[in-house]
Amino acid sequence: MEESRRVKLLIQPGDGVLPLVKGIARAKKSVEIVIFRFDQREIERALANAVSRGVSVNALIAHTNRAGEENLRRLEMRLLAAGVTVARTADDLVRYHAKYMIIDRRELFLLAFNLTLLDIERSRSFGIITRNRSLVAEAGKLFDADTQRHPYESGLESLVVSPVNARKRLAALIKSAKKEMLIYDLKISDQAMIHLLEDRAKAGVAIRVIGRLTRKIDGVRVRKLPRTRLHTRTMLVDGRTAFIGSQSLREIELDARREVGIIFTDRTIVNRLTKVFEEDWASTEDSGGVVDDKPVARVAKKVAKAVTREMAMAMPVLNGAVKDAAGVKSGVELNVEEVQDIVKVAVKEAVSDALRNVVQEAAEKNGHDHDKDEDADGATP
Repeated sequence: MEESRRVKLLIQPGDGVLPLVKGIARAKKSVEIVIFRFDQREIERALANAVSRGVSVNALIAHTNRAGEENLRRLEMRLLAAGVTVARTADDLVRYHAKYMIIDRRELFLLAFNLTLLDIERSRSFGIITRNRSLVAEAGKLFDADTQRHPYESGLESLVVSPVNARKRLAALIKSAKKEMLIYDLKISDQAMIHLLEDRAKAGVAIRVIGRLTRKIDGVRVRKLPRTRLHTRTMLVDGRTAFIGSQSLREIELDARREVGIIFTDRTIVNRLTKVFEEDWASTEDSGGVVDDKPVARVAKKVAKAVTREMAMAMPVLNGAVKDAAGVKSGVELNVEEVQDIVKVAVKEAVSDALRNVVQEAAEKNGHDHDKDEDADGATP
């Protein structure tokens, strides 16, 4: 664990759960923790021990995580039995994916990793521990808002919160790059962000990405970690500014989910992150600039062929349905071409609506492919 006067850096794998357990053990008044996935019994015991010392422990647990939801509910029951005050996140956003902990309203643990064995012991990820009063106070304000299900309004630019200010703040960070950007990101797919990266590359900024990018950008080099699972969203700009958080540069994570990160300028921590990035880059495999293996056009063609096949098989049923619905049996005269045109439009709209829902669900699932290991492993045993 690297540290400077006011900021400490957690590096996973390596630092493990001990810094978090020690943080909970230091608590004298309160522990507030946000949980998306959880299987670390050491942390669970530390929370129970804090309660036994008279510390007020409050846990905000995701209402769902697509997999392991039953395990979250069992975790709730165990925490409640230990005397922890438990609240669930609202269901107004697609996901509540943030991971952070506040100790005595004096110390903030902002994590890119979940509290799971997979994220902590087998994945490249980072976390920040800070006692910066403004950041701690703003994180407390966010915790209160989400626990009480009140709207959150950003009061500090350095705390990056989706969907409130993340797009604006991360766009500004990208635009600020003059010489170099180093990025860890599981999947960069937001078109506006891709355009910003393209603009920076054209301006001569050297950009390297460890992770995935959905389309090739001239001047941007993309590689993937061959042996280590990637589970961090981190950006380093010009060797002086860093972002660590839970949001990728994807539309859903910027605009539709609760994600939290921090932008900071601590030179010691930025230098350490840069060193880790360079070490990871040296071990990576060149992916030729883009590593999205499902081009949109190919997916669209497959969908179109599948719909065509199903429509052909359904023709006898459609024929009977048209006759019944159109009133052919009742002797009503119809303009065949007019009916065809109207039915064509109606079917097009119905198929479009249905397809939009299916594609949106599939896109979200594909977007969560980087979480699929979590889905399998991130449950509480």
